[in-house]
Amino acid sequence: MKTLRYREGSNVKPGIIDGTGKIRDATSLVKDWDNETVTVENINSIKGIDFTSLPIVEKMDSIAPCVCKKSIGKFICIGLNYSDHAEETGMEVPPEPIMFFKATSAVSGPNDDVIIPKTSVKSDWEVELGVVIGKEAKYISEDQSQEHIAGYCVINDLSERDFQFEHSGQWVKGKSCDTFGPIGPYLVTKDEVVDPQNLKLWLDLNGKRMQDGSTATMVYGVNFLISYISQFMSLQPGDIISTGTPPGVGMGMKPQVFLKPGDVMKLGIEGLGEQIQNTVAA
Repeated sequence: MKTLRYREGSNVKPGIIDGTGKIRDATSLVKDWDNETVTVENINSIKGIDFTSLPIVEKMDSIAPCVCKKSIGKFICIGLNYSDHAEETGMEVPPEPIMFFKATSAVSGPNDDVIIPKTSVKSDWEVELGVVIGKEAKYISEDQSQEHIAGYCVINDLSERDFQFEHSGQWVKGKSCDTFGPIGPYLVTKDEVVDPQNLKLWLDLNGKRMQDGSTATMVYGVNFLISYISQFMSLQPGDIISTGTPPGVGMGMKPQVFLKPGDVMKLGIEGLGEQIQNTVAA
């Protein structure tokens, strides 16, 4: 099942993609796709419904974040989780996952404009596999992790490298600028993703392929990450984990390349959809 949230004027409505690819209005099933409705239990109860009985969405203005921004309790990111990405940044693969947070205020829709911060000199891109939690996870084993996943989504973990590395302190400063967390277009339920460790992911900048990787080269896989994080904090429905990026980021290029107003990013993950973002000045 693929769920999404779409904008109609000033309203955001929940939708579902039917078997023919049409968007259906899901307001008769849920008030929104949020931390109360992206639960494993609720998703399982909805999956058996005949979606063709729902109204077709004839017109929408844009696609909103696939999970309601206000209901995301934690936006957890994993750093240096692809060995070839660590190499291009001149860093070593960590002996345990590097965890940091992205402020939930950074969340935006998959095709919304990305705003380059006023003092930015090194804004960068990162296509990543996102995991949406659908059931509380606390001290769980790796074998239990799939029981706690609602689904997966595409994430662009945008980063301001100057803020991240040259302003002291934690990485969160370079990760949390407004619009630096596009998620969607869909939440694809876990039953439609046969193997999260075998998905192609890519990103183009102004029509040029910059990132072209596979989740098969992740250092720490999805199941391990969920179990690992649950040893330090509980995970709740609606929480999002961004699992790291393959090589091809601007910081790793020689010479380095960073985003500027007027650039266009297009990115996607096999089976999870695509995003496209224009960059604009703050």
